Amino acid sequence: MYELKICHLYPDILNLYGDRGNIICMQKRMEWRGIKAEVTGISVGDALNYDDYDIFFIGGGQDFEQGVLLKDLADGKAKAIRAAVEEEKVFLAICGGYQMLGSYYKTWDGKQCDFIGALDLYTVGHKDRMIGNYMYQCSEEDGGIVVVGFENHSGKTYLGDKVRPMGKVLSGNGNNGEDGTEGARYKNVFATYSHGSLLPKNPKLADYILKTALKRKYPNINLEELDDTFENNAHDYMEHRLSPK
Repeated sequence: MYELKICHLYPDILNLYGDRGNIICMQKRMEWRGIKAEVTGISVGDALNYDDYDIFFIGGGQDFEQGVLLKDLADGKAKAIRAAVEEEKVFLAICGGYQMLGSYYKTWDGKQCDFIGALDLYTVGHKDRMIGNYMYQCSEEDGGIVVVGFENHSGKTYLGDKVRPMGKVLSGNGNNGEDGTEGARYKNVFATYSHGSLLPKNPKLADYILKTALKRKYPNINLEELDDTFENNAHDYMEHRLSPK
């Protein structure tokens, strides 16, 4: 039997806006195809052996919650996460989890929190929040998938030369509300501000991420198509609603 092992990092702390729904979605889409999905929660004080997992998920959290994790990351998890990224393990990181993969977060009043440094990006906090339903289109390298989601962040993220955007903003703010980019892609990392949760309303993206992990482990696997009529109807409704009139 095919199997993927999913590491849910800090599930008790980084759990805003139903982000755990992404884990449930991946589990169900694998189970419906007869693929075993094993999920392990790893939190503060737990050892992280990154070789044990195929997919890593990091959800969103508030600035305070991200700050609570700094010591735990410095005690070994940051090094393990960097190694997992470089070995092309698959990551899905949402909002606060996305920011944590970068170099640092500087609050609007000038306090800097140094983060994992796995991705060439940084975030600067602002007093005004970027909130609402939004939409972006993934790059052609990732199939040009149109993604609908919900963003709620005061941090503005800026990408360095070693990463590319996950997509181009079609409606909403994205990374910073300035350059039209959303999210970050590096190796097999998918990082985005999309809450919602992301994957249930974007089945094409969900399968693209699963295929990436499965092909890495089982190069000859073919992923069976599912009947996504309801999911696609929900997605298409939001795409139509958010499209420029």
